[in-house]
Parts: sequence; structure tokens; C-alpha cells
Amino acid sequence: MTVSAEIKKRFALATALRGVLMLIAGLYALLMPDAAFTVLVLAGGILLIVDGILGLWSLTFGGGKSGNYWFDVAGNALSLILGVLIVISPLLATVLTAAFLAGLVGVVALIVGIMQIVVVVRERASYARIWPVVLSGASYVLLGLVFLFFPLLTVSISIMFGGVLLIFFAFGLFGWAWRLYKASKAS
Repeated sequence: MTVSAEIKKRFALATALRGVLMLIAGLYALLMPDAAFTVLVLAGGILLIVDGILGLWSLTFGGGKSGNYWFDVAGNALSLILGVLIVISPLLATVLTAAFLAGLVGVVALIVGIMQIVVVVRERASYARIWPVVLSGASYVLLGLVFLFFPLLTVSISIMFGGVLLIFFAFGLFGWAWRLYKASKAS
């Protein structure tokens, strides 16, 4: 099936539009990371509301019954309640979400770092040099402490890093749109 030049132009335009949206989102995340995180948390809250409503509707009217009916009802109701709480108070939800996620990453990094150090010291006879692994473990421990003691800063930096990735992705989409446009001219 051949694709007409007009369809190829539409594909190019749609791809370029995706690139523009990615570029705007990336710049927003890079320049205003706290506001971008609030938007992400609000979007998550709205998603939880929609998921809870659709899940309860499915269980009630849609025939979506499973062997764990009351577990499904409780899960969907909690999803709905949590979504409403996030939408009602996005600032509180953002701070709590940021602190929770950063704390979770911090605890995991601490555990991984300590485990690396303990294992390499315990089995040092198996290693030619243990200092690279000890240094790696110490780096994980340090990273975990930074995430635990500065959760909002680490979330802001992570959002900014995501913004940079979105900008790179946007330029990739621009290149793809340009190739699609040139292909439509060649047809």
C-alpha cells in the first residue's frame, strides 16, 4: 500500500507538533521544576480518580467481577479517595509525594551501598582490589543520604533532568518530521 504525499505531509506535521509539545514540556520542567512536579502530581491524581470510577463502575455494572470482589472494591475506592485528596490539595500531595519518593530512593540506595561494602569486605579474598567496589558502595550510601536529607532538592533536580531528556527527544522528533516532510516532497 502506497502512502500519498498528502498523508506523508500530515505525518510530518503531526510529528513536528509532538516535537513542539515535548520541547515546551521540557523547557517548562527545566525552568520551573517545582511547578512541573505539581502538574505531574495533579495529572496522577486525575488518573487515580478516573481509574477508581471506572473500576467501581466495572465491578458494579460492567460484569468485571473477580474472585477478590471486596479487595477490588476497596482498591478502587482507595484509588478514588486518594485521587480526590491529591486534586483537592496538590501542594500537600506534591510535598508528601516528593518526600516519599525521595525517601524510598534514599533507603534503597543506602541498602545497596551498605550491601556492596559488606559483601566486598567479607569476600575480599576473591577480589584483586576492593577499593573500587568500596568506593561504589560509599557513593550509593552518600546518594542515599542526599535523597533522605534533601528530598525536595533531589526531586527538582530529577525533574530538570527529565526536562533535558524531553528537549533532546523533541529535537529527535523534529529530525524525524523533517525526514518525513522531505519524503513527501520526493513522492
